[in-house]
Amino acid sequence: MPELLLDYWQDLAPATQDAVILVLLLLPAILTGLFVTAGYRPLALVRSLLWRYRWTNLMFVALIAVSVGLGVGLTAQERGLRQGTARAAEKFDLIVSAPGSEITMMFAAVYLQPSDVPLLDGAAYDKIATAENVELAAPIAFGDSFEGSPVVGTTPQFVEHLTGALTEGQMFARPGEAIAGAAVDLAIGAEFTPAHGSGEGADHEAHAGATTRIVGKMAATGSPWDKAILVPVEAVWEVHGLANGHAPERADQIGPPFDPDYFPGTPAVLVRAEALWANYALKSEFTTDKTMAFFPGAVLSRLHSLMGDIRQVMSLMAVVTQVLVTAGVLTGLVVLVRLFSRRLALLRALGAPRRFVFAVVWSYASVLIAAGALLGLAAGFAASGIISAEISRRTDILVEASLSWPEFHLIAGFVSLTVFLALLPALLSLNRPVIPDLRS
Repeated sequence: MPELLLDYWQDLAPATQDAVILVLLLLPAILTGLFVTAGYRPLALVRSLLWRYRWTNLMFVALIAVSVGLGVGLTAQERGLRQGTARAAEKFDLIVSAPGSEITMMFAAVYLQPSDVPLLDGAAYDKIATAENVELAAPIAFGDSFEGSPVVGTTPQFVEHLTGALTEGQMFARPGEAIAGAAVDLAIGAEFTPAHGSGEGADHEAHAGATTRIVGKMAATGSPWDKAILVPVEAVWEVHGLANGHAPERADQIGPPFDPDYFPGTPAVLVRAEALWANYALKSEFTTDKTMAFFPGAVLSRLHSLMGDIRQVMSLMAVVTQVLVTAGVLTGLVVLVRLFSRRLALLRALGAPRRFVFAVVWSYASVLIAAGALLGLAAGFAASGIISAEISRRTDILVEASLSWPEFHLIAGFVSLTVFLALLPALLSLNRPVIPDLRS
């Protein structure tokens, strides 16, 4: 029988499984409510208490909302960051570079983080470009910038692979022309002079006279490449006083093939195979003592596994926060019960059953908890959008965090636990003496 249930559960769609889990998490709260209020209608009196002490009630609802919002916001943000970094790297099948740190090279070649890395020479590039099953071998040469935007040398084929058709203008066809990323504040026809290096240490005079004109705009990629300015790799080499990758008789050529004897070097090469399986063979072939080949997706997966540990810590922090707030809410509810103890004592003096008074107090507490949880859901949604926009602005990685089933499950578990614990202040309210409360 358990095996049949397990098979049935595994056959359900993921969304259905999540919906069932949500219902099961809410079920304790629902059953508790049905049991406590069976035979009574306490809501009219609860509405009166809510209005009579509305400002105090709002404070408790806000406290719960902040707790819930922080909890769901943290988990949603972590998931959005993982998805954003993965989406930014999806166009980079295989990277080949000089031996070193895979993580450093991935951050440099995929996320365009400034790094000082060794170069691959012409012989190494030629071996990569002429290898069997290689469809694209694009050099990626970085190190220059303009007003915070990295200037990257590459080939027209790489631009087409990265972004597809241009949204405006045309592909660069000669040194002195450039393609601007979607987030670069330069229009078609605008001219600029790249600086050597990036940040505060950039040398703005090193390339004086190397005026470059924007001739095209890329479509948005949701990655740091949206802030990049792409130029022919030949232009990067020439502006640094090097050969341009082609023999003198082909000095005006842009893009491959390159002549190994005139190839100055490149920090990284993006490799795309004709078939998916060939990428693994190419990785093995180019993992030598002179070259390092790696899948950015695999490196990112290892980083995400580390982030998975961080996610567990963040989830634990969220749970601890919920527990602390729950304790605070329950303590506060005990204090609130004292505020309307005279009304409860009057009910009992008029002959109201003890269980009715119990139902009133519990229902009152449950309404505050449910309202705080719903408001916290809205607060978490708003906070996720604001934080995502700020992370996207600072990292140039499109992060789109949104609340999903894990956050709904967290809220449902919090509501059920807190509503169940709300039985405690309801029980304490029955132990208060009637006569002293009537006189207070």
